[in-house]
Amino acid sequence: MFKKIAIGLVAALLLLIGVIATRPAHFSLSRTATVPGTPDIAFALVNDFHHWGEWSPWDKLDPNMKRVYGGAESGTGATYAWAGNDQAGEGRMTIEESKANESVRIKLEFIKPFAATNTTTFELKPAQDGVAVTWTMSGENNFMSKAFSLFMDMDKMVGKDFEAGLANMQNAAKAEVAKRAEAEAARKLAEAKAAEEAAAAAAAAAAPTEGAPAVAVPTP
Repeated sequence: MFKKIAIGLVAALLLLIGVIATRPAHFSLSRTATVPGTPDIAFALVNDFHHWGEWSPWDKLDPNMKRVYGGAESGTGATYAWAGNDQAGEGRMTIEESKANESVRIKLEFIKPFAATNTTTFELKPAQDGVAVTWTMSGENNFMSKAFSLFMDMDKMVGKDFEAGLANMQNAAKAEVAKRAEAEAARKLAEAKAAEEAAAAAAAAAAPTEGAPAVAVPTP
């Protein structure tokens, strides 16, 4: 009896291993949203890790999360490392390629709760109401990742975070658009006021001074 149970368990285990082995060796998931404003606004939000706190869906997972910025201030060579609670985990990001207002490619290294290295990209394309931003994460599926995919839909699980992050990015971009519009309105108002004051000064300079003797014009 015990022998039959053991054989059955081994057979089931081998079957499970076989099923896991057939899972895709590579994964890729992405989400796209239209971010308002000019391309430089959306680009700055992803190209500078200092701005990620304005939109990242994971930034609020741990109020006490430790953040370390390194390398370049932004763009290629910039790094960002984080360490937080069980939800936030620990990891590091490095910008490997940056094309102004077009794309950003990032090496994403997870340390905790599990080790993995993936690639994250942001592609920016012109859109009718702003910029279409496509956020993609891709990588290789090891045995554990393949096993995990049997029970969890990674596209759905991570995809909802991407959607939340892109929605936050839209709000951050809207705030920047409004800020720029306000600054432009203030600039135009200041220019108009300066022009008005200059015109008034010119008119005052051209007018005869009160009390000054009139100059006689000789008659031919």
